[in-house]
Amino acid sequence: MDMDVEGTTPLRVAVVIGSTRDERVGAKVGDWFTERARARTDLELSVIDLIDFDFPAHYPQRANAPMRAFTDRIASAEAFVIVTPEYNRSYPASLKQAIDYAYDEWHAKPVAFVSYGHGSCGIHAVEHLRSVFTELHTVTLRNGVALNLLDEPWGDRDSSVSLMLDQLGWWGVALREARARRPYVS
Repeated sequence: MDMDVEGTTPLRVAVVIGSTRDERVGAKVGDWFTERARARTDLELSVIDLIDFDFPAHYPQRANAPMRAFTDRIASAEAFVIVTPEYNRSYPASLKQAIDYAYDEWHAKPVAFVSYGHGSCGIHAVEHLRSVFTELHTVTLRNGVALNLLDEPWGDRDSSVSLMLDQLGWWGVALREARARRPYVS
């Protein structure tokens, strides 16, 4: 169901693919998710795949061009869907590194999660991410999409995708309107 409100500009949603490992599943999961999300008229999706950024191995004194490009993309989005695997009961270091490059750019925006793994479906990674995004003054959604890599195909998760996107749209528009009325205080 589209939560499109007549006259409302589509919500700019960045789908962040957090794994950068060789032979990763993240791109496949991200494609699966965005294929479903692109059917909606209330969302304008962009994919931010961390594998496309040449981030430095060490955090530099000053932001370099890839870091600025990433934070610019985060700043222009109004809502986020984080696509994350679960590695050793948490999320990947590549995702933590990228999240930390931005700060104010995350503020007062909603964050939803598409997680994947074996057995636990990435739930441990999401729980760790919730505390990080709380520190960044975001609103994290309770409902997400959790995929067990052993249960593919994931067509039975379409209702989870729809519910999560309905909630992301509601929060995204509500927070867009709130930021327009009054700047967020951090």
